[in-house]
This record gives sequence, structure tokens and C-alpha cells, in this order.
Amino acid sequence: MRSESGQALVEMALSLTVLVFLLFGIIDFGRLFHAYLALDHAGREAARAASIGASDAQINTIAIQGSPGLDSAKLNISISPTEDQRKRGVYATISLTYSIEILTPVMAQIIPNPFSLQNQTVMRVE
Repeated sequence: MRSESGQALVEMALSLTVLVFLLFGIIDFGRLFHAYLALDHAGREAARAASIGASDAQINTIAIQGSPGLDSAKLNISISPTEDQRKRGVYATISLTYSIEILTPVMAQIIPNPFSLQNQTVMRVE
């Protein structure tokens, strides 16, 4: 009968590799989902401010404050229409774009790195 002392080590190495990649994939997905939810919240807050007559500077500040945990330097904010064209009954559109880097090396090869998240919120000006 042959010795099988290394079999458990080889099986553990193979299964542990898959589990580690799965764990890091879950972490990356969680980070992406958190950033998406933060963008969605910030977009709604900024669109609400635009709908009640806030200035573009105030809308930018509200969007940045409404996205805690995100790097404000990577957050791009687009407001349409401009401040002087927002009249009652017009629809204000807030578009947010945020780039987030993927940590898992295998996932970074599959999807674009950095991954660009986008959110667009539309509300009618009151």
C-alpha cells in the first residue's frame, strides 16, 4: 500500500485557492454594490435639491455630502439644465459617475478596471 500523506495537502491547496478567489470576489461585489447605493442616494438628494431651486454649487455640495465613504475626487457630477434654465415644470437631471478599482486580480482581468458606476436621477422642478 502506498503512502497518501501528501494527498490532503494537495486537496487543501486546490480547494483553498478557489475559496480565496471566491471570498475576494464577494468582497469586490460588496464594494461595488455599496458604491452604487451611495451614488443612488447622492443622486436622489441632489435631484431633490435641484427640484426645490438650489444653486449648482449647493447641488454639488449635497451630492458630495450624500455619498459618504466615496472619494469625492473620483465623483463626477453633471447637472442639466443649468441653474438659470431651471424653471417650474422643467425636469432637472443629475448624472453621477464614479470610478472604483477592482481588488481581485482575476476579476480585474475579466471586467474593466477601474469599473465605472453611473447613476442618473430626474425630478421635476417645483
